[in-house]
Amino acid sequence: MPRALISVSDKTGVIDFARELNALGWELVASGGTGAELQAGGLPVTSVESLTGQGELLGGRVKTLHPAIHSGILARDSHADFSELAERGYAPISLVACNLYPFREAVAAVDGALGNAIEQIDIGGVTLLRAAAKNFARVTVLCDPDDYDSVITALKTDGAISSQLRRDLAVKAFAHCRDYDTAIHAWLADSDIPPAADEAVPDSIAIGLQRSHDLRYGENPHQAAAYYSRDNTQTPLGARQLGGKQLSYNNILDVDAAWRAASSFDEPTAVIVKHLNPTGIASADTLAAAFPLALASDPLSAFGGIIALNRSVDVELVQALGTLFIEGLIAPSFTAAAIEHLQKRRANCRLLQMPRSFDDLGYELRNVMGGLLLQRYDRGDPAGTRLTTVTRRAPSDAELPALRFAWRAAQHVKSNAIVLAKSRRTVGIGGGLPSRVDAAELAISKAGAQAKDAALASDAFFPFPDSIERAAQAGVRSVIQPGGSIRDAQVIEAADRYDIAMVFTRTRHFRH
Repeated sequence: MPRALISVSDKTGVIDFARELNALGWELVASGGTGAELQAGGLPVTSVESLTGQGELLGGRVKTLHPAIHSGILARDSHADFSELAERGYAPISLVACNLYPFREAVAAVDGALGNAIEQIDIGGVTLLRAAAKNFARVTVLCDPDDYDSVITALKTDGAISSQLRRDLAVKAFAHCRDYDTAIHAWLADSDIPPAADEAVPDSIAIGLQRSHDLRYGENPHQAAAYYSRDNTQTPLGARQLGGKQLSYNNILDVDAAWRAASSFDEPTAVIVKHLNPTGIASADTLAAAFPLALASDPLSAFGGIIALNRSVDVELVQALGTLFIEGLIAPSFTAAAIEHLQKRRANCRLLQMPRSFDDLGYELRNVMGGLLLQRYDRGDPAGTRLTTVTRRAPSDAELPALRFAWRAAQHVKSNAIVLAKSRRTVGIGGGLPSRVDAAELAISKAGAQAKDAALASDAFFPFPDSIERAAQAGVRSVIQPGGSIRDAQVIEAADRYDIAMVFTRTRHFRH
């Protein structure tokens, strides 16, 4: 009589599965709650204790960790191994059904207290799964109730479980153990990625994420997509959605980009983002005053964009939106009157309340063929960064604020990035182009007449003086850039020729 060991946390379908096994002549072995569940279902159950000859130890910490269990699972399909089992009075175990209680949920149930959380770390279950999966050449391992039917069907149809199905189930079991261990690691380290000293990067990455939200599709309708987080109950980006349609894949990307940008400004600031690029950024004494200035930077591209605001949204801001179609509003809070107004007049507009400013202390991960790229977030200029005037004319007191604003805004624009600004607002943005002079042309074109007397920021050095010459023709009066080109002298000479004040930062802000 073949023997099956069943010890499951998720008891979905387990009685029906065990009943089918019993009808096919299998002996059922179980312990604890699973055994009680099967017995309550009227099934004959051999207890683990009857096989091991001892009860549970250490308050339940040790139940299945015994040679009677693990030699029965690990015995190979050979006369020698089976004879050794028989000499000890043991018997082979041919099927193991076991799954682990989700660690995150278990920790949440005990409020995450260290001593209580440690008790949620399963040892015996993981060991059962690993042993059975290792010996998949003979043993069938099941960690997902969804696979019960395929195993029963195979037994009824063929009288046995194929080697390919055993292998597939073993792969699934190892993944189940991996995800469980990763969740424990992430909880103990308090991060999916262990912290590294100073600005270093970690030696290893443990990504313990679970699918928390299915999305209608990815960037395009033919691409499947979902949002993953450490806590499968967490909303995308940790936001509280107060209204509007479900966030899409593209929405989430734009929200993330917009919130990064808005979080980097201290004054009341409005940021409009479309396709991961800011179309306009402006700061003012109030959001209602800042938004029209941001919109004026590129009113055409703002259509269908995402707006991020670093202060509470009030009715004045909502009224300032006018009739502009937008996909979403992101802010730290919304007044009750603003929510009511928006829900009545913009029912589909996504309203996201963000719990905190963008956390720039972590890492960015990007998928590439065969692996991942990791880097620290760009936190802006490193401490000690100074502006150095490299032209004959230094920026005036009136030009410096615009230069600094343009420089900060440029850090959120896709490279190559060129930003034109006046005072505390962008007037033209060009980014995401392979040529810097083309980016300058785009920014100048967007600015139009506003380019006259504007400040220009470039996220990286100018390889040629052509962008400076084009900026001078448009009336730009000051430039901020990292410097570092082999043609810096030619670029500076061009700026001097047009009486443009230029400062170097010696810090680059590429955003690919």
